[in-house]
Amino acid sequence: MAYDRIMDFPGYFADHILPEKIHLINISFTVNGMVEKFGGTAGNIAYALSLLGEKPLIVATIGHDYQRYFAWLEKNNIGTGHIKIIAEEFTAGAYITTDRADNQITGFNPGAMKYPSNFDFDSLNPAESIAIIAPGNLDDMMNYSDVCRKRGIPYIFDPGQSLSHGWKADDLVNCIKGSQILISNDYELELLMSKTGLDKKRLLELTGAVITTLGGKGSHLSTKEADITIPVVKPEKVVDPTGCGDAYRGALIYGLRHGGTLREAALMGSVAASFCVEVYGTQDYHFTPEEFNTRLRKCSPSINE
Repeated sequence: MAYDRIMDFPGYFADHILPEKIHLINISFTVNGMVEKFGGTAGNIAYALSLLGEKPLIVATIGHDYQRYFAWLEKNNIGTGHIKIIAEEFTAGAYITTDRADNQITGFNPGAMKYPSNFDFDSLNPAESIAIIAPGNLDDMMNYSDVCRKRGIPYIFDPGQSLSHGWKADDLVNCIKGSQILISNDYELELLMSKTGLDKKRLLELTGAVITTLGGKGSHLSTKEADITIPVVKPEKVVDPTGCGDAYRGALIYGLRHGGTLREAALMGSVAASFCVEVYGTQDYHFTPEEFNTRLRKCSPSINE
């Protein structure tokens, strides 16, 4: 759970970075203002699922400034009962600056995320559950991967931004091993392969599928049997890419939960991302199930055949 402080830089980052001085970076960007939004991977993914009529269970920590976020979640029929409040910390905060080419630079204060959420999985029925282990407290990510494997709960491993937070190669491999899907963007996949020393073929020996999101170029689904390109779903307008990956993940989970193939579920992810990119902020977009299905049919008429 996090508050996102989102800023627009009216230029291009590349114009302010001198390659020959990359070891001496001291850069200041003047932005066009800042807005605060509800964010964090748990909240963002849960929001996408709630739009699709699901009632996701959030397992995370939040700080003493939780009140506004809890009110928002409750307004959107998302339960807060398993979110652990850390009274002595602020909620995690992401400071995201986006340039005109949709490149992003983010500073992140973990705050309450430094503490594990200590969720008890005993109440879950593995046959009726699917989990996504997204960027958060590293102890939680490692422990919950173990618990899901032991209890037979299918899970998606999504290391994302956490890859810059001191992962050991063996711990990453252990989290990937036995997962239903490993998902990341293309940069994160390269970083993960560098940290583990494993190429995509070897990763597929550990997980059922590798999904790589490619921003405006769609996404790529790899299994041991096939490589499938998932097309981007064209939005009505492009405003801000922040949170599109989490929208994708929410609809991906929805598709899997309702019996869709990996390809069908990934295409649903693209549809949700197309709504998210049309607005500023990670939980400010909206669609009805009818609007979602209309856009889904337009991009793939055979999806429900």
